[in-house]
Amino acid sequence: MIHSLPLFHRIAGQPVIVLGEGEAAEAKRRLVERAGGLVVTEMQQGIDRGARLAFVAHDDPGAMESDAIRLRSAGLLVNVVDRPDLCDFTAPSILDRSPVLIAIATGGASAGLAKALRLRLEALLPPGLGRLAEALSAARARLRTRWPDPGDRRRALDAALAQGGPLDPLSADAATCLDDWLAGAAVVAGTVVELRLRSPDPDDLTLREARLLGSADVLAHEPLVPAAVVERARADAVRLPIEAGALPPERAGLVVVLRF
Repeated sequence: MIHSLPLFHRIAGQPVIVLGEGEAAEAKRRLVERAGGLVVTEMQQGIDRGARLAFVAHDDPGAMESDAIRLRSAGLLVNVVDRPDLCDFTAPSILDRSPVLIAIATGGASAGLAKALRLRLEALLPPGLGRLAEALSAARARLRTRWPDPGDRRRALDAALAQGGPLDPLSADAATCLDDWLAGAAVVAGTVVELRLRSPDPDDLTLREARLLGSADVLAHEPLVPAAVVERARADAVRLPIEAGALPPERAGLVVVLRF
């Protein structure tokens, strides 16, 4: 189970309330402006202008709580600096490879940990990753023409974007390989894979099993397979529970059947 629903909120040209003074408030103002938002520093003015988000960064805890209550009563989502118990949302640490954005959050538990993870990932992801995203976006019509069936198209892209593939996102020149790949790529046949789990603990999944779960189109599982394992599948993958006793005894247990 995740404790927050990660979303990317478009605020370009929209008013966002930022209350408070000092370094923390200034950091939130920079964050809003970086995303194209219009900073409003007066609460009622922001409410009147239709703001949907607010950051509160007062030094006085009492002022923080009272402003958070008033803003929430006006229908806004509120972030109160260093007070996760008062927050409707938290601000993640952002890795920018526009249009690719990677947001790392700890639910307010540790901003330092989120930053440390971002810095590690900064060293791994090439600066040209955004160019690959733009190239794939520009090639949408060609991709649909090459693979009219959505399943065929997804499998081809999965294979190309996999580690060592022609469009490997960690390769510095992946964007320049798109045309050659489209010209020669073949249809990747679908398949069915059966996983027999060794335990109900999702941390016991091998890297291959986790990869398969994360890329399957359809997932069928026995009732004893825990939700923590099923949740490792794609959010849009079809779930088909296998009824108890449907499998022969020699195949029963913690069984997951994946179709690609």
